[in-house]
Amino acid sequence: MLYSILFSGGRVNFLEIVMHILATLVVITVILPFHELAHGFIAYKLGDDTAKRMGRLTFNPLNHIDPIGALCLLLVGFGWAEPVPVNMRRLKNPKRDMALVALAGPMANLIAALVGAILNDLFVVLLSAHFSEAVWFDAIEFFFEYYVVVNVGLAIFNLIPLPPLDGSKILASFLPDGAYEKFLLNERKLSSILIICIALGIVDKIVAIPESFVLTFIYFLAGLPFRLFI
Repeated sequence: MLYSILFSGGRVNFLEIVMHILATLVVITVILPFHELAHGFIAYKLGDDTAKRMGRLTFNPLNHIDPIGALCLLLVGFGWAEPVPVNMRRLKNPKRDMALVALAGPMANLIAALVGAILNDLFVVLLSAHFSEAVWFDAIEFFFEYYVVVNVGLAIFNLIPLPPLDGSKILASFLPDGAYEKFLLNERKLSSILIICIALGIVDKIVAIPESFVLTFIYFLAGLPFRLFI
C-alpha cells in the first residue's frame, strides 16, 4: 500500500512507488469497472435491466469511478467504485439471484488476478534469460505482483459478510425469511461495524488470513500452462 511504502521508515524505492501507482491506476480504471459491470451483467441476465438502462453495462471508468473509493484504494489498498444499482423485485428469484449478482464482482477480481499472474509468468519466461538483471525488469515484475495482490485482496474484502459489501448479500440469501428481514433492517448498524473494523486494522488481518492461500492457488493455476508445455 502506498501509505505503508512511504511511511514505513525504510528506504523508498522510486520505481516501486511508480509501479505501485500504475498498478493501482489500472485497477481503478479497468478492474473496478469490470467488477461493477459483472454485477450489472449478471443482474441483467437474471431479469433486472436497471444497470443497462442507466448505462452501467460498460467498461467506461467515468461511469463507475467513485473518487473517494479510488483514493482509498491508492493509499490503503481497499477501495470501491460507484455501486451498480440492482432492483431485487425484477430478479426472477430475488434472494438467490441477489447472491449470484453479488458473487459476480469478487469473481471478476479473481479472474483479473489470474490474468495478471499469467502475464507475469509469460513476461518472466520470455525475457528473464536476457534482461533479469535490468532495473526495469524488477519494476515490471513488481507491477504484476502488486496488481495480482490488489485484486485478490479486493475479492476477499468484498466477501466479508457485512453491508454494504458483496459478502453481506451472499450471506443474506442463506438466512431464513425472518432473519433476512432483521438483517436488512440492521444494515446501517452492521455497516458501522465494518467502518470500525477498517479503522482499527481488523479488516487487514481478516483479509490476510485467506489472501496467502488464494494467491498461492492463483499462481499455481497461472503456472500450469508453462509447466506443462514449456
